[in-house]
Amino acid sequence: MYTSLGAIGISFGLPVVCYLFAFLCNDVTGCPPPSLTDPSTLSLEKLKQEVAWPGVAGLLNTKSVVATLGYYTLSLALNAFLPAHTTKGVVLASGGRLNYRFNSFASAMFILTIAAAGTFLQGADFPVWTFINDNYLQLLTTNILISYFLATFCYVRSFSVKPNDPDNRELAEGGTTGNMIYDWFIGRELNPRVYIPIFGEVDIKAFMELRPGLLGWVLLDLAFAARQYGTYGTVTDSMYIVVGTQAWYVLDALWNEPAILTTMDITTDGFGCMLAFGDLVWVPFIYSIQARYLSIHAVHLGWAKVAFIMAVQLTGYWIFRSSNGEKNKFRTNPNHPDVKHLEYIETARGTRLLTSGWWGTARHINYLGDWVMSWAYCLPTWLSGYVVHTAALTGDKIISQGPNGEMAGWGTPITYFYMLYFAVLLIHRERRDDAHCRAKYGNDWNRYCAIVRWKILPGVY
Repeated sequence: MYTSLGAIGISFGLPVVCYLFAFLCNDVTGCPPPSLTDPSTLSLEKLKQEVAWPGVAGLLNTKSVVATLGYYTLSLALNAFLPAHTTKGVVLASGGRLNYRFNSFASAMFILTIAAAGTFLQGADFPVWTFINDNYLQLLTTNILISYFLATFCYVRSFSVKPNDPDNRELAEGGTTGNMIYDWFIGRELNPRVYIPIFGEVDIKAFMELRPGLLGWVLLDLAFAARQYGTYGTVTDSMYIVVGTQAWYVLDALWNEPAILTTMDITTDGFGCMLAFGDLVWVPFIYSIQARYLSIHAVHLGWAKVAFIMAVQLTGYWIFRSSNGEKNKFRTNPNHPDVKHLEYIETARGTRLLTSGWWGTARHINYLGDWVMSWAYCLPTWLSGYVVHTAALTGDKIISQGPNGEMAGWGTPITYFYMLYFAVLLIHRERRDDAHCRAKYGNDWNRYCAIVRWKILPGVY
């Protein structure tokens, strides 16, 4: 029962969170809306006016559905027709290995080149950017519905998986509880694949992990940067940091695409609502909150703050990429000169667990790097919060933190939410992985934990 309630709460509660953040930072009254800073004036009707509530029917429109499906179709076409390299996945429980066709970096470059050309010719008025900003809520709704559809499709189709399936189809260990709601949420089939005419075979989980949503995050950021330029005639240093660091993270992930094959998402989790919603909605729409904020309230940092934030970003990136690279090299070729000196213990299952190098400092040291990078996404908003005034004579909107900066800090829970949420997510993921490994390795895992004591942050946790 509790697993069902949790799955329902996350699956249908998180979309509400996405909508809340979309309304809490707005260009109508401020971030947050003034009524929330003065509860004595708060009423539902007033709040609706302050956030420009469009009504339930206004949360979706046909053009956003068509545009989103067109974007997904383009991603499928690039996946199918651009040159790619084929890599084998990890050994499955059945002993088989799946082939993966990787070209997501080239696909991203194709789309971003078109976007760059359009921006060069039309500037901030490039139709892609104006469409995103004008239909943000409707694009959010469309992707929520697509994630629900994919989760349901994969759940229903998972019942056609047969023992010793010749196509190496398998069920995920955690997705076969018999609880329909929980299994739909967590994902019943490990690596669902489907054949689509013209586009060929598509691995749904790998495709959604790195293509529409992850690149969509960058496209949203760019649209918000264009909006800032269109409004203020400049792109601020804070916006450059947010867009630059987040684009770096995304493009780095796409460049190192084969590295996902050893991640928990691919090796352990089934594809259900958790991953579908996370990939297509949560990542692009929540992770781009800072850029959306800065598109309305242009924050100028100065060189000292820029240097500090970039130092944080580079430190996190170094930890994240170095540790993941070390693990991937060791798993694919333990005799590689960069990793052959590393110490490890061998389990009864024949698996080698690293006990030195990055992975001797903490069992999930890569999570630490990932989290530190998240600080650099939030810090550019600095003490966030703004209010929107309308000039009496001209009707122009004036956006500031108030005459005495009284709104500074009120928006912090919104623009810094990602950093706090990400810490919780990583701790939750670490605990799920620990439970999985403990069941998998038994006493060998206890032996490993005795050597590598820390989970994420050495000396603390």
